[in-house]
Amino acid sequence: MADDRTRYFRDLHRLRNAARRWSVYAGTFAGATVVLVPYRGLGWPDAIWAALTGGTSVLAYWRWRDHRELASQPVPEPVPASEVARTRIEALVSKLPAGRSAVAELHRMQARARIRGSSVVPGWSRLDQAAQTLAGFAGRLGGPAESAILEANVAERALRELGERTAAVERGLLLAPRDSILTQAHKNLLGHFNEGVVAYEKLVAAAAGYVAEDSTTVAGLTAVAQLTEATDMLRGVAVGLSELRTAAIQRPATPAA
Repeated sequence: MADDRTRYFRDLHRLRNAARRWSVYAGTFAGATVVLVPYRGLGWPDAIWAALTGGTSVLAYWRWRDHRELASQPVPEPVPASEVARTRIEALVSKLPAGRSAVAELHRMQARARIRGSSVVPGWSRLDQAAQTLAGFAGRLGGPAESAILEANVAERALRELGERTAAVERGLLLAPRDSILTQAHKNLLGHFNEGVVAYEKLVAAAAGYVAEDSTTVAGLTAVAQLTEATDMLRGVAVGLSELRTAAIQRPATPAA
């Protein structure tokens, strides 16, 4: 899998080649127009030559403009060799029959190590259990449940990121005064995390009810309604987490006293 730096130079090379190619086309058609129009006089074929010349010239201009815009952007930093090797090894392992599950389990262990000893651990364990339960429904959720799975995946990633951030703030509390602003910040982050886990669990429970009931029966319609309600709730949590992350990025962190 290519990194950002590789993709940058690949796209830059592709745009440069496209710009050169369309420049050659434009020059060729322009030369043909200059030669053939005086030689045979004006006629309807000359409209074709003029259209080809104009079209290729515009395309060449657009490609050169895209190339200049991309070239003006900062070049991404190179990825460390160890990171590249790890990514390649994970890609190879994922192709094995049980490799994808092994890589996913490795990532879960690494993430759990980053939040070890913090107040996030109980909620994180519940999130792990709920995510594994939802994964067991794969292939059985269709129709209105497909959007629920997408919302659950987005919310799970946001919750795990929030959990790791909360654990990092909690570690910072050890170096801050007891009445520091970090105390309230940690409390708020932990509250958002736990609320998100509860909403995620409700969606998983609604998905289980959807799988258990036939969607054509009265009970099945009730299960669909519950799943829709849980999906809307989790979507609201995901939006709130996204806004929280955006606010944290835009507002510089207050240094601990």
